[in-house]
This record gives sequence, C-alpha cells and structure tokens, in this order.
Amino acid sequence: MMKKSFKNRAWRAMLALLPLSLFSLSFVLMGCYGAQSASSSGRGGEVVGVGGRAFNEPAPYGMVKINRGWLHMGLENQDSLWGKKMPVKDVSVDGFWMDETEITNSQYKQFIAWVRDSILRTRLADPSYGGDETYMITEDKNGDPVTPHLNWKKQLPRKPNEDEQRAIESLYFTNPVTGEKMLDYRQMNYRYEIYDYTAAALRRNRLNPAERNLNTDIAVNPNEVVMISKDTAYIDDEGRIISQTINRPLSGPWDFLNTYIVNIYPDTTCWVNDFQNSDNEVYLRNYFSNPAYNAYPVVGVTWEQANAFCAWRTDYLLRGLGPEARYVQRYRLPTEAEWEYAARGKDQNEFPWEDASVKSGDGCFFANFKPDRGNYTKDGNLISSKVGIYSANSNGLYDMAGNVAEWTSTIYTEAGVDAMNDLNPQLDYKAAKEDPYRLKKKSVRGGSWKDPESYIRSAWRTWEYQNQPRSYIGFRCVRSLANTTSTKVKPSKIKKRK
Repeated sequence: MMKKSFKNRAWRAMLALLPLSLFSLSFVLMGCYGAQSASSSGRGGEVVGVGGRAFNEPAPYGMVKINRGWLHMGLENQDSLWGKKMPVKDVSVDGFWMDETEITNSQYKQFIAWVRDSILRTRLADPSYGGDETYMITEDKNGDPVTPHLNWKKQLPRKPNEDEQRAIESLYFTNPVTGEKMLDYRQMNYRYEIYDYTAAALRRNRLNPAERNLNTDIAVNPNEVVMISKDTAYIDDEGRIISQTINRPLSGPWDFLNTYIVNIYPDTTCWVNDFQNSDNEVYLRNYFSNPAYNAYPVVGVTWEQANAFCAWRTDYLLRGLGPEARYVQRYRLPTEAEWEYAARGKDQNEFPWEDASVKSGDGCFFANFKPDRGNYTKDGNLISSKVGIYSANSNGLYDMAGNVAEWTSTIYTEAGVDAMNDLNPQLDYKAAKEDPYRLKKKSVRGGSWKDPESYIRSAWRTWEYQNQPRSYIGFRCVRSLANTTSTKVKPSKIKKRK
C-alpha cells in the first residue's frame, strides 16, 4: 500500500511537508472527560459545583509574561510629519507571553533544519530512494492504520548506503559557476493547517439554520445557503506551490480548516534589493549563513514566513506535551495593540525606556537606529546588532525600539485603532492571492537600524506588504496565557493626559 502511494509525486510532496496536527480539536474533546461527575459532587442535594486540577502554565523558554492592562494607544503628541493625524484610543488587552528578543538567525535555522530533515525522512522511506518504511509510521501500537506520518525517533543514517546517499544529495544543488554545494532552498516548503475557531463560532455559520438567528419573529429558512471562504494549498506536478482561497457553500466543520504551504527560506538577496547603488554583497553571502551572525535577528522573512514559523513552533512544542496541551495556546504574531502595550513598558512611556531622550547622560544610545543623516555608526552599529545588547524595558523585553522592525498580525489601515474594538483590538484579514495588492498591507512596528528617531517610538505605525521580505524587518512571537487570573489592582503610575 505504501509503495503504491509513494509512486504518486504529489502525494510524496504533501507527506514531505508535514501538516500541523489538529491538536485543538482532539484536546477540546479530551477536555470533556475526566471531570468530576456532576451527579456525585453534590452534598445533600445542594449545588456546589465541580472540581478539577488547575493547570499551572510554565513560563515558555525565552519568553516573558506581560500582564493584562490598558493603554492609550497611538501618538498622544501628534506628529506633524506629512500633516497626518494618527488615531488614538484607550484600549485594554489580555495577558500574554512574548519573546524576550526578536527571533534570531540561529532559531530560524532550527526551523529550516526541521523541514529539511522531514523531507529527508520521507525520501528515505520512499522506494525510489532508501525504501526504509521504518521512517514512516502507518500503524498505531495496536496495529490499526493511521494517517502516515514521520517517525522522528528513527535516527538518520550516519554511514549512508548508495540509495540513502542519493536521498541526501537530492536536497542540495551545486552552483554551476562557483562549484559551491548549497541547500536547495526551493524545496524548503512547510505545510501547516490552522482551524479558524472564530469563523466556526459565528452564529451565521451554524450548520443548523434554526440556530443562525435568535430572533423568533424571523422565519427560519431551512434551505438557506451560507457561503464560506477557505484557504487551501497544494503542490502541482511541476513542484510549484498553488495557494487558493475557495468560496463554497458551508457543508461541515472541516470548512474552517485552512491549509497553507510556504517556502520558508529567507530571502538573503534583500540586502542588495533594498539598497540600490550600494555594495552589500558581504551581507548577502554571510548574514544568514555565517555562524558569526547566529545571535542577530533574522531578516528577509515575509509576514507569511513568520506565520509559518509560529505554526511550526506550536507543533514542535505540542509533541512533547501530554493531555494538558489542550490548554496551551498556539504561538502567533502579536497584534498591533499587544505590541505597543508591551513596548511602552509598565509606565506606558513614549519609548521603551523612561527618558524621552534616545541616549543617556554620558552619550550612550538606548537602541540601534539611525541617529544622524547618513551616520549609521553613531550608535556603534552599521546594520542590525546582536539581540539583547541594549537594556530591556520594564517588561523585560529587548530591542522593542530599533535593531529590526517587527511584523504584527494586524492589517494596516489609515483608520488604525479607530476601526478596532477597545477590548483586545485587532483587524485581521487573510488576503487571497487574487485580492488587490493594497489589501496585503500588514502593520510593522518598532523601527529599525536604518530608521530615524521618530520611527522607533512605541506608537509609530508603518506597514509592508505581506509577501515582501526586507533586510530591516524581523519578528517575535507571542502566546496567549492559558488562564488570566485576577491580579491585585494597584494605583496607576501612568501620567494623566492633559
């Protein structure tokens, strides 16, 4: 059975990409069991509620906890630049975990290595290469068939035979001019699935038409057709990624499962494409590949690639967790509001530090940015710097101003926060490939090593297209708290607005 399936190129490619497990669906179902029986918990016929073991969420590695709170989002002192008036609003956000630093080259390389090894394991199981079916799990411990998935416990060959060597060599190519052997970035595709709980929960999307409107004065139309949009992707016979947004009648819960395939290799050519008439070849060849830059923030990563990293990080985490994984929220990009709230620090300052100036009294700069016209080195750096070399803000976060700007999950509109709710504000739109390009703008925050002082303020908003890699844009992940217990309210230290 396996041998026949592997003869199909499209099926092989899909297996190589490894979908993100639908952990949430299974864990939600698991949450229905194991609770104390309601019939046995009462005392003398009284309603006393049911108990259960509380989940104490451990601090994720490399992340800090940002407690829930509120902020005056936007520029309080309006900037006269270009005569634009930026929207402001009081909003509240729930607590979340946030990466201490921007995702580094080293961390992103781990993602690429995982995808590379997943493809290699698939090919080692393929009869066309190694033919070792022990690299693929097709049955559970009881011998019942399961969806084929990789066996990560199976070690890669240390001394590969001829067929295994062919599988390994298939992941690389040789530059015909320089003779340099390189990883074939075109094959580094990651497939993942995200269930859209928000869309599935909307009343208009109920499978039972009678549940779509609670107004009993409105007659129910049992034949009403509800149209939904579903993102899907596949690899064609030519090895190309085909991404589509399908509009179709609602048929079942699987309509809210979205599939994505993303080539995850950073665009190292951004260093020469972003700066015309500039000699930046050294960064093109070294910034991502040279271990000397391992602690530098990864750049050349699109918004789509950043989301793929978040999905992989979630899947990678859940592999090592037990039943309590059902409480753990997935990694994601921060919303604009979350990012600004975290950057401002506990006292909601204009910059991530207390002083309104960008340097201390002895002349030391607080961030890596462009302090002067053409003088990038005035702050001690030319391009980006290692993460975490400047002091953290009061939330324990590094480089929330300068170094590299950061992707958020929020779409960019001129209305900004005015168009958002004041509770966990967010504007979310997953632009389809056929959508006008202007709908693919995503908010970018924090400013970068190439930006002037005004751009590194916590409230400054800018944008970039979701498929555009830049040498000055990176990202960091957040994760919603599994529970948001109340904290003692303390008098606010935030200065009153005039």
